Amino acid sequence: MLKTELAELMRNGENSGVEFKRDDVRPEHVAQEIVAMSNLQGGYVLLGVEDDGTPSGLARETRRAEEWVMTLCRDLVTPPLIPYWETVQWKPGTVIGIISLPRDCPDKPYKVKRGAAWVTYVRVGSTSRAATREEEARLYQASGLMRYDIRPVSGQTLADLDIRRLGNYFRQIRGQDCPEAKDQQAWEQLLLGTDFMVEDRGRAVPTVAGVLLFGRNPHRWLPQSGITAVAYSGLDKDYANRERALIRGPIVPLIGPDNTIIESGVIDQGLDFVRRNSAGEAWIDEEGRRQERWKDFPLEAVREVIVNAVAHRDYTIMGTDIELGLYSNRLEVVSPGALPNTVTVEKMRRGYRATRNELIKEVLRDYRYIEATGLGVPRKIIRGMLDHNGTEPDLIEEEDRFIVRLYNGN
Repeated sequence: MLKTELAELMRNGENSGVEFKRDDVRPEHVAQEIVAMSNLQGGYVLLGVEDDGTPSGLARETRRAEEWVMTLCRDLVTPPLIPYWETVQWKPGTVIGIISLPRDCPDKPYKVKRGAAWVTYVRVGSTSRAATREEEARLYQASGLMRYDIRPVSGQTLADLDIRRLGNYFRQIRGQDCPEAKDQQAWEQLLLGTDFMVEDRGRAVPTVAGVLLFGRNPHRWLPQSGITAVAYSGLDKDYANRERALIRGPIVPLIGPDNTIIESGVIDQGLDFVRRNSAGEAWIDEEGRRQERWKDFPLEAVREVIVNAVAHRDYTIMGTDIELGLYSNRLEVVSPGALPNTVTVEKMRRGYRATRNELIKEVLRDYRYIEATGLGVPRKIIRGMLDHNGTEPDLIEEEDRFIVRLYNGN
C-alpha cells in the first residue's frame, strides 16, 4: 500500500471496511475486528492508529508485530485465516501495520474465541458486534454450508401444498408419472425424494422451496415470499402512484394442456404488472394473429431481472419483499440480500454462474425461466437493453440488497 493510500484511509475514518487499532490491545480485540470484516466484505485493520485517526505507530518491532497478528489469526479465529500483512513507514520512528482482508473470504462464518466459546461477529458500520441467529444463518448460506431452501417450514403439511401445481409440474413439465391427488402417502414419498418435503420428527414437512414454489398460501408462512410492485408517475418514490400491487402466491404458474397459463405465479404476475404500466404497441400480423411489442423495455430483459430476483434473493431475510418500481424513466428491481459468496457485479457481467437457492433455480430451469448457460445477465439484460434503446443497465451491490435498473430512454 502506498503512503498516499494509507493517508486517505486514515483521513476518511473508520467505516465498515476500515478499523483503527493500537497493537498493545488484547489480541482477541483485534481478532474480533478481523472476523467481523471477513464475514462482511473484507477491509483493513490498521495497527498503530488511534481511534481519531492519529498515527501513533507500532509499539512492537515490525517482525514481532507480524508474528503476533499471524498467531492470533491462527489461535483465536476459526476457520484460521492468513491475512496479507504489510507495513508503511509514516515518518521516521513511526510504522503503521496493515492487515488486509480479502473481499471474498470463502469459509464464512468466521468466529473468534471468547473464553471457552466461539462467537460469530459481524460488521455494522464502524462497529463490530455478535451476530444474531438470522445473520449467522445467512453467513452459512452464503458460504454454501447451509441450504436454506431445503429447510422445513414448521407447521406445514402436504395439505398446504397445491397438488394441482405439483401434478402439473411432474406430469407436464418433467414428463413423469405422479400419484393420484388423494394418495397422500405416495405424494409424501415422491416429495421427500425430491426435497420439496423433508422428514422432521417422523412427519413429512414441506421445505422452504416446496412452499415458495407450490404452496397454497406461501405468504402466510414465509412473509418474505412476494413482490411489492409500484408504478410511480415521476422519477422518485411518491405516495401518489399509478398502481400499487402486492404480488402473492406460489412462484410457478398452473399450466393448461395447451401450455397456456391458467393461474399465474409470482414471476408472471410481476411481468403482467410491468406490461400494464409500460408503453407498448400491438398489431395484427398477416395471418390475423395479434402481436405485441413493449416499447419501454425488451420483454426478455424484464423477465430475466424478475426471475433472477425471485431465484437468487436471500430468503433468510424475513418479512422483506422484492421491490419492483416503475418510474417515468426506468424499471428498478431491488432484491433483498447481498450477492452470494464469491459473486461480484463484474463476474455477473461476464456470465458467472452461482446460486443461493439451488432447488428453486433447478425448478425454474425446468419451466424454462432460466437457462443453464449463465448468460442471462450479459446477453438478455445488458445486450438486450443496448440493442433495444442503447442504454446500459445499472447493476448495484449494496450491503444488504442488490439493485438492477433498466432505463426506458425517456
